[in-house]
Amino acid sequence: MRNFFRQFKFFGITLAILSVVIIYFIYDALKPEPRLPIYTPAMVNPELVDSTLHYQKKKAQIADFKLINQNGDTITQKEYANKIYIADFFFTTCPSICPIMTKNMAQIQDHILKDEDVLLLSHSVTPLIDSVAQLKKYALEKGVIDTKWNLVTGDKKQIYELARKSYLAVKDDGDGGPFDMIHTENFILVDKERRIRGFYDGTNTDDIEKLLNDLDILRAAYE
Repeated sequence: MRNFFRQFKFFGITLAILSVVIIYFIYDALKPEPRLPIYTPAMVNPELVDSTLHYQKKKAQIADFKLINQNGDTITQKEYANKIYIADFFFTTCPSICPIMTKNMAQIQDHILKDEDVLLLSHSVTPLIDSVAQLKKYALEKGVIDTKWNLVTGDKKQIYELARKSYLAVKDDGDGGPFDMIHTENFILVDKERRIRGFYDGTNTDDIEKLLNDLDILRAAYE
């Protein structure tokens, strides 16, 4: 009789362990995969959206562009085709938030160094000052790796229109004229279809960690 209960106890423990394992795998299989939103202008603070796009519920796509990088090469949307990328807006003579943003973007560069699917794109908001030579000097100082990160200059109106109408990253209105000036701390996560998947404060350490986590989620969605 004692042997019977000993065997029954062993069977019960084994059954309990198997039940826990089975429940774990069922829960893991049914657990929803984390997904990132696909932003439309209507989902963003109206202060950050050009008035022509207010209440637009269509999924926004980054417009075509043609700019010049730190090596004097022409950079268009083709260089970012079928890539995930992180964009921001800066200027090389900025004494306030830009050095912090650049430092954090360099940290992201280190994180994605071996990932061929992810690139970086920084737009100068003072293109008349930020010549190719100035961008190259800045790139060398900040450890920019040319194959991963483009610092771009070019037509001011085009850059400002991208900031306001494509990346939905700037609060003030303007036409990109000589006295127009934008300054934003936003980092924008863009997917392979050129859609916005996240906004992050480029000066905030916690937001950078969130961006890297969201980047992993987005990459996993393409696997």
